[in-house]
Amino acid sequence: MVTLIRYVKKADRDNRDDSLFDEVIFETAEPQTADSAIFTLDAAVEALGFGWFQFKLCMLLGLAWTADSMEMMVLSVLSPALQCDWHLDKWQQAMISTCVFSGMMISGAIWGYVGDRYGRKVSIILSVAMTAYFGLLSSMSPIYPWMLLLRGLVGVGIGGIPQNTTLLAEFLPTSARARGIILNMTFWGVGCCLLVAIALLVMPTLGWRWLLGLSPLSLVFFLTLTPLLPESARFHMARGRSDLAAATLTRIAKMNKKSLPDGTLIQSEATSRGSIRGLLSKPLRRTTLLLWFIWLSCSFCYYGLILLTTELLASGGPCHNGRSAAEANCGCQRLNTADYVDLLVNALAEFPGILLVLPLIDLIGRKKCMATLFGLFSLSMFSLHACMHRTAMMVMLFAARCFVASVFQVAYVYTPEVYPTTVRAVGMGTCSTMSRVGAIITPFVAQVLLRAEPHAAIACYGLVSLLAGIAAMLLPIETKKRALQEVH
Repeated sequence: MVTLIRYVKKADRDNRDDSLFDEVIFETAEPQTADSAIFTLDAAVEALGFGWFQFKLCMLLGLAWTADSMEMMVLSVLSPALQCDWHLDKWQQAMISTCVFSGMMISGAIWGYVGDRYGRKVSIILSVAMTAYFGLLSSMSPIYPWMLLLRGLVGVGIGGIPQNTTLLAEFLPTSARARGIILNMTFWGVGCCLLVAIALLVMPTLGWRWLLGLSPLSLVFFLTLTPLLPESARFHMARGRSDLAAATLTRIAKMNKKSLPDGTLIQSEATSRGSIRGLLSKPLRRTTLLLWFIWLSCSFCYYGLILLTTELLASGGPCHNGRSAAEANCGCQRLNTADYVDLLVNALAEFPGILLVLPLIDLIGRKKCMATLFGLFSLSMFSLHACMHRTAMMVMLFAARCFVASVFQVAYVYTPEVYPTTVRAVGMGTCSTMSRVGAIITPFVAQVLLRAEPHAAIACYGLVSLLAGIAAMLLPIETKKRALQEVH
């Protein structure tokens, strides 16, 4: 059985949901005959193309990514400061990062379930509000246990922000999907650079409390703009609300100055949504398990590299070049101006990574692109085993950051493409959860193991990356030029 909805004449204005568009009145036509022309949601999205609507959506969701990356990058700056102010051991430093990633792990699948059951927009707004609230509160932490609790709750909120990619992907045509998602991910790099720049200005004079207080302000600003955020037309179709999907498509057509296909929008009856069981069904099981390992490896390597960079700068490298061994092993190592400048330069590696991915992802495909970038990251990490000057070490860390940031971007493109609409948000959510498993482990490698056995810590990242590259090649589906699927 199918539902046919015509949407060229009058619709009830009460059915409008808030969006990026000017106010319009939508209309529906009289019921059509059986031989009327019909078209699918995929055909509509392809006809509308990439226009002003998609660009504005990228900018709006990009603001949330900027704030998310600031909340993550702050961990690398906060840890050395708290070590000195609160006299923390290395394992206590690592626990701060682990609490954040634990919160993200716990909440990732939950936010995905919320996104599939109640809407992508609802999931994004609630997660952003939670991140901003507890982020501000953490700046007032009086003692170490309060810091662990509040940063853990920040992590619970951050776990839902990857739903941005689900929402954006569902509005992008096949030809522009990779470029659109990568454009959106550019804001992650902006947030990393912005946080380090703020830290350079704030930390020497005002201290870490001001840094934690300023970091969530972009999230607060994003919340003021959420009335402009549209709900996914694919989500409306999946829950059987073709009227709302039709209204959204009409508004996109008006903004992009494009015409929808002639005829009537067709859909199957609403199906069950938000089921983790669906991810492990026979058609998706192999893909899901491999993706879980790939996301775990991405997070383990990416956040590990960020923490590792701070530790290597503070100690002078795995062979303690640039600082004496006594200074490198002392209890308190505050970052100086040169360290912040080097962190900023390292954060800039996010942008060459984008330039690297843009041509590769559509040229050789998602799977080969991930495998290649994992391999290059592994080579960069293994090169750190050599005792080298600080400048040479920074070059290799820059290259490694470029490659691992790029592979994360490809994973963000591939995952919403490979899952059907009915489980897309929960698929992104569970992948985000698995990535946090890697992030929970990585502080104990990048901060604790590095101090005891620096070469063993570096080897861990190289080996995990090699295994992830093999997993990428074993994925059963290549999504290049593949339309988004509604059901599996």
